Amino acid sequence: MRDLLADNLKAARARRGASLSEVARLSGISKATLSQLESGTGNPTIETVFSLSRALEEPVSGLLEPPAHRGMTVIRAADVTPLAGEGVDLRPYGRIEGAGLICELYDQQVRAGARQESLGHVGTEHTVVQSGCLRVDVDGTRVELGVGDYLSFDASVPHAYSAPSGPVRSVLVINYRAAGRTPGDAPH
Repeated sequence: MRDLLADNLKAARARRGASLSEVARLSGISKATLSQLESGTGNPTIETVFSLSRALEEPVSGLLEPPAHRGMTVIRAADVTPLAGEGVDLRPYGRIEGAGLICELYDQQVRAGARQESLGHVGTEHTVVQSGCLRVDVDGTRVELGVGDYLSFDASVPHAYSAPSGPVRSVLVINYRAAGRTPGDAPH
């Protein structure tokens, strides 16, 4: 994943015509850390990748996935390096495009007793719990989800995932408009 992120980060920065200094300022990530990420030697976290996505106006999947190809795609869980955050490990599995929408698909694992916060980002989040009890706080409202429960919300508001009573595994889908994006309408 480090090499993929390095290649995709360089390409996204080049498309934007941005210097390392500009991306550092926009993302709140130091220039030294960005340099390490672009050389494939950095250790990216969820927070880092989401900040880069927001700063570069690129979907998270655009920073973490190889270029698309035709045919059948098989992704083995053991082959996907999770993107670690304060309380969540995300395994990016794919990006689905169609009907003017882009959907990013993740295996989300929330560590027991941990909490992952987000200031918000463009799009809609959809979560289906596979195991455990997931607590989700969305803009001041709290809900607890059990196995098979589904939640959808506007991801532009502050939100957080936590696992108060043991580890949680869920499927996370983030969707947003593909066509007619404006600079302020970028994912994450």
